[in-house]
Amino acid sequence: MATTRSAHTVWDGNLTEGTGVVAFDSSGTGRQPVTWPSRAEEADGRTSPEELLAAAHSSCFSMALAHALTEAGTPPTQLVTSADVTFQPGEGITGVHLTVEGTVAGVDDDVFAAAAADAKANCPVSQALSGTSVSLSAKLV
Repeated sequence: MATTRSAHTVWDGNLTEGTGVVAFDSSGTGRQPVTWPSRAEEADGRTSPEELLAAAHSSCFSMALAHALTEAGTPPTQLVTSADVTFQPGEGITGVHLTVEGTVAGVDDDVFAAAAADAKANCPVSQALSGTSVSLSAKLV
């Protein structure tokens, strides 16, 4: 069964001096301010499309990796995943780097790295970002 999740943004003003608010409609978890400076300079308490994309990618990748490890009979105790999305004004998103540290009984570094590489290739957000370079660092802790 397909699901759809929704958010919306209200933007006031021009690009460089305007402000926006992103609302998470499906979950109702709140609203976050967004500005051009929060995207291209310092966050200063505001979010950006890249931060939202990083959140989506880190959570999607974690779910994909947890599923793969569980299917292999070695469910993770914990996965800690970060996603760093790089934005270059005038160019756009230039890359994503995923870093995952996992606590997984019964696997060695090579098995964990292979499962992480497979999750990177197959998580839906990675697939949606197929036009962007996505790199990965994975280690057991």
